[in-house]
Amino acid sequence: MTVLLDVVGAALVVAGALFFTAGTIGLLRFPDVRTQLHALTKADTLGLGLVLGGAALIAGSWATAGILLLVWLLALGAASASAHLLARREADAAASGAPGVAMPQPAASGVATSDPAGPDASVPDAPASGAAASHTSVPEGGD
Repeated sequence: MTVLLDVVGAALVVAGALFFTAGTIGLLRFPDVRTQLHALTKADTLGLGLVLGGAALIAGSWATAGILLLVWLLALGAASASAHLLARREADAAASGAPGVAMPQPAASGVATSDPAGPDASVPDAPASGAAASHTSVPEGGD
């Protein structure tokens, strides 16, 4: 019977690791903060539950299973609260027109940038003619 519990426990741990991987891929692939949070909180809390359930079966102790259940419940509460606060901050920032939570987005070159305006946002505008100005202005009366 213990061999069966160990095999089922190991299968639960592997399944939990797959859910963790799926949540991480969702975090990296989804375009906006809300879908990233959804992927992360849903997949990771289920993944943690599976990993802790597998660890409880492998441990074979009711006391250990109770402690791991408490850890999972606390993680569920923490993930829900943090996701809610981040989503609220992003929604408030979107409503006010200010940039919200700056999440790195992949650039065309494959290098991530955390500037929501883009990598060229701090470059001053070029003259309308397209040619660079060839003179500098000197303040009047300043010689």
